[in-house]
Amino acid sequence: DASMAPYEIVSVGGSVEYMNRESGVTWMTRLRDSFEKVIWLNPTPRAHWGYTQSIGLIQELVDDHMYPMTLEGLDHGVRYLAS
Repeated sequence: DASMAPYEIVSVGGSVEYMNRESGVTWMTRLRDSFEKVIWLNPTPRAHWGYTQSIGLIQELVDDHMYPMTLEGLDHGVRYLAS
């Protein structure tokens, strides 16, 4: 999911599991640069997205192509990827 402390995304060593030498933003940028299109399927209900700063950060990193992890969200995400 995209619910985490913002430092886990923007800070070097911010990962709670590994002391990465690069920030999550750097890794997400690499992912974005490696593919023509990317999406993020978020298991957190869409109605709650506005309450978590990190969800907004991830949403920006995927150019607003975040979809709820539902059948409808998956359908919309796959349609975007296939377009």
